[in-house]
Amino acid sequence: MDAVTEDTITDLAVSRWGTAKDPRTGEILTALVRHLHDFAREVRLTEAEWMAAVQWLTATGQISDDKREEFILASDVLGLSMLVVQMNHDLDAAATPATVLGPFHIDGSPELGFGGDMSQGLPGTPLYVHGKVRSLDGSPVGGAVLDVWQADSDGAYEAQLPVDEARLRAKYTSRADGSYCLRTIAPLGYAIPMDGPVGELISQTAISHYRPAHVHFLLAVPGFEPLITHLFQDGAQYLDSDVVFGTKPELVVAFDERGPGPTPDGGRSDVPWLEARYDFVLQPG
Repeated sequence: MDAVTEDTITDLAVSRWGTAKDPRTGEILTALVRHLHDFAREVRLTEAEWMAAVQWLTATGQISDDKREEFILASDVLGLSMLVVQMNHDLDAAATPATVLGPFHIDGSPELGFGGDMSQGLPGTPLYVHGKVRSLDGSPVGGAVLDVWQADSDGAYEAQLPVDEARLRAKYTSRADGSYCLRTIAPLGYAIPMDGPVGELISQTAISHYRPAHVHFLLAVPGFEPLITHLFQDGAQYLDSDVVFGTKPELVVAFDERGPGPTPDGGRSDVPWLEARYDFVLQPG
């Protein structure tokens, strides 16, 4: 029997987890053990502190459900989500940068036509986002599905509200020339949920818990690298302190003010509206 001491415990645990049947699983778990043990040694972790961490993890799981993903939120605010994105999407400098998915994406959004209104009469300034989907060489990408979602004028997502219908989310398909157009309402900057374990942790720091105004996009097009990204409003608050580290200069877009009149979908608006132009550039897979 091997004696378990502070000096031997790590090697013993690594040896056991190294027996994983899948080599990659073994690689990940043994590295996890080593780093966890190194962390505990570095900070001289106390039993009370470790129990507090266990209770925090338990509470994070308990508050999560099919709409609230508190563990994703934890990963986002710790910068881990963006680190994993950066490591796994080494895109050409000319391609649209990838960002985090976030905790509020919902599958199965309704499909709308060119210029369709995903705000469905919700209060807010009308916003038209339009442009083209194209490849790195400039060629248009027709038939690309843009899965779009955002928060409302109070900073709340559908996943945070007791509603059954789709709310501020939809899918749009680019036309043969790569063009797309969607109608929504201008997003606002908002605070991440602060009523759970993640918010409790952040409240113990000077970290801003706000995100700048943005709209989410997911494009999964056959033959191209999948793209999850945001478009941020130029001049919005919190661009330099996004709590999930998602802002990038290439994704900051002007929301230009327009008076009543023609709109990019070929229609007209009777009220002032905002226009955002952006071309999504996909990298061949």
